[in-house]
Amino acid sequence: MVERRKARRRFAVCVFNEGYEASLECDKVYPVLSDPRAERDGDLRIVDESGEDYLYPAEWFVARPREARP
Repeated sequence: MVERRKARRRFAVCVFNEGYEASLECDKVYPVLSDPRAERDGDLRIVDESGEDYLYPAEWFVARPREARP
């Protein structure tokens, strides 16, 4: 039997959106999809307002702290 690891959901808060106001809202939390290559290049794969995922500069986002679990 193959054991599957649960993927941790990651989220980030948008802190800059100049030129992408229709796609990103400042101070809004967005899901982050895993993309190691993009992250090595300084980008994050974000599911934006369109509902699709696109690459945005990582510096436009702040990682959302994980909530404490009991």
